[in-house]
Amino acid sequence: MDNKKIAIIIGIILLIIIARVILVMLTSVNYDRIDITPNGTSIEVPSNQTKYNGNVEGAKIWNWNNGILVTYNSHDDKNIIKVTELAFNALNNMIKNGEKQDIDGLTCYVVNADELLEVHIFDFIKVNYNGKFYCIPLSNETTHDNIIICCKDKDIAAHMAKSVIYKNVYPNNNKLENITADLQSKANDYVNNNNLSKIKSTVEEKTGVNLDDVKSHIEQYTRKIHT
Repeated sequence: MDNKKIAIIIGIILLIIIARVILVMLTSVNYDRIDITPNGTSIEVPSNQTKYNGNVEGAKIWNWNNGILVTYNSHDDKNIIKVTELAFNALNNMIKNGEKQDIDGLTCYVVNADELLEVHIFDFIKVNYNGKFYCIPLSNETTHDNIIICCKDKDIAAHMAKSVIYKNVYPNNNKLENITADLQSKANDYVNNNNLSKIKSTVEEKTGVNLDDVKSHIEQYTRKIHT
């Protein structure tokens, strides 16, 4: 084979390599990390595309060229009647009626964009989506984060789902439970170390107070605290 043919073959190979590199550069997606709760749980979203659409009574919505991200944290929702939680659950249930698939070990549901956008929390955003969406719902009981990722590109949806870093910024308030447990412990110790029948009789005699009635009132109050 002469040098001219070798040069042509090498040139063709180089062109193919360059074309593939350009294709990868054009089709690859860069990501930015955003907080979905202030200084808390975060997720990666498509860079320079993702727009924050605002907070709808507790639910936060982002969208980009071919997808939507919806998050809801029940401990961040200050509304007594959690209307948005109902809407978020309705969205979650609607998604789970879609075709179930496994994507890189993640449970994904395929739904139509028209059905997705019918849920009222999308009323205030203007997007024109059609066709199939790959939706991945996520939840974390410790951080109280509920996340729904819906994207026309299943690889982007999977990348976003795997990128979530959970952080609890709304810790449970266990003060009441701790107080109740502490009181119960002290009561048990007292019962184990004293003759309560004799003490009860002496107290009722000295005070004229019926301790059974007092016990009944305390139990009613304790039930109210627990509820």
